[in-house]
Amino acid sequence: MTIKTWSLSLIAALCAAGPVAAQEVVNIGYSGPLSGGAASYGKDVLDGMQMAAAEINQTGFEVGGKKYKLNIVALDDKYNPSETAINTRRLVQESKAPVVLVPHSGGVFAVQTINQQLKVLLLAYSSTPQISARGNPLTIRIPPEFTSYMNPFIKYEMAKYGKNVAIANADTDYGKAWTAAFTQAWNAAGGTIVADSAMSYNHATDFYSSVSRAIASKPDVMFVGGPSEPTGLVIKQARELGFKGGFIVMDQAKLDEVAKTAGGYPPLNGAIGVMPVSEDPAPESKAWVQRFHAAYGDRVPTQESSLNYTAVYATVAAMKLAGTTTDAGAIRAVFDKAIRSLPANGNPSGMAGVDARGGFVTGRAPVAVVDGGQIRSVTSN
Repeated sequence: MTIKTWSLSLIAALCAAGPVAAQEVVNIGYSGPLSGGAASYGKDVLDGMQMAAAEINQTGFEVGGKKYKLNIVALDDKYNPSETAINTRRLVQESKAPVVLVPHSGGVFAVQTINQQLKVLLLAYSSTPQISARGNPLTIRIPPEFTSYMNPFIKYEMAKYGKNVAIANADTDYGKAWTAAFTQAWNAAGGTIVADSAMSYNHATDFYSSVSRAIASKPDVMFVGGPSEPTGLVIKQARELGFKGGFIVMDQAKLDEVAKTAGGYPPLNGAIGVMPVSEDPAPESKAWVQRFHAAYGDRVPTQESSLNYTAVYATVAAMKLAGTTTDAGAIRAVFDKAIRSLPANGNPSGMAGVDARGGFVTGRAPVAVVDGGQIRSVTSN
């Protein structure tokens, strides 16, 4: 498939365009952080959604004999779950969106209390296992559960640096869920938690005080993570304060984005996290990265952009299979088949379907470390 080069203005115009001749519009809602400390993270998610919509709208798509264009309706919730719930009601009632994507666990949990009543399919971009454990029949979880990273992360850092860890991650609901699971896994592996200095990644711009407290506990490893930009600042300040150990980086933070704030990859030496999309060697991923740069110039493509790009393609495929653009239950019922039907260009991360718990099944979940100032892959077992 040949993809034209898209400017940001053209993408915006396509996504915001009203109906054209013989075509109707389907709205997909988005409620996520577009301001505040997590704004960059929220923009990464929205970039992927809008890029997919722009490509789909080149030809439009047909459901039940009607031609449609796709429109992404984005609302800022400032990472506030109560705002997410309000936004979701607006998206359903005012924009008639049958599908709403939310990229943070607090917001997902808030929407799960109302989405069945609203009859809206929730696309949950969060790796928190409790999202699937709730058994909400109108929820699809997009990224792999973060517990899948626990063993390779801990095994690598303990072997390379030692068994004393200081927690210095974000104090969001997502961060707290990660910390609870991580603490249990680290202790079970024979490690010790020497400090817990979770902090407000979404509001603070200086982390020296909390980082200093964490380093004072003499950890071998620091457990960090939240949105990529503040995560990079935490790592940068830890190095400036003399920390020489390793970093376990929560999956929300992406190593290539983190490096931009931290001062490049060298400050991240000894860090382990999720393989950056820009470093993924898979041909379909490399081709997608090229298209992303054609659309967004120098912006760094992230897993948020890639997986939510696929989520939009899968949503349209599910609408086609279900024969409806409005029935959330019918669209949800065929989502597994929809993902498996996607061509490589619409599925750059190689998603393989939906599991029994309502989560995307990944065909590959590469884990990466920074070694000698460069990214290299390690086994995820």
